Amino acid sequence: MSEVQHDEKTKKFYIKVNGKESHMTYRYKDDTSVVYQHTYSPPELRGGGVAGKVVRAALEWARSQNLKVIPTCSYVVSFVRRHPEYQDIAELTES
Repeated sequence: MSEVQHDEKTKKFYIKVNGKESHMTYRYKDDTSVVYQHTYSPPELRGGGVAGKVVRAALEWARSQNLKVIPTCSYVVSFVRRHPEYQDIAELTES
């Protein structure tokens, strides 16, 4: 599997597997936080950990930039809940 790429111009993290792209988009809320908006994986890539790899890379990037993450994407919310090591940088709302 190839490595996750970060396209700062289009504000997305992505990985291509067999010509198909799985990605996660974001936007800056302010100077200290980013909103992780949407995650997508083509049906043929689902269930293989590809989206998780993209989200993990995006969370590691946010940590390295000292940014708080506000996930509005349900996949990112569930990923952070399953991986407590990222809960210190993510602002999860109670549900």
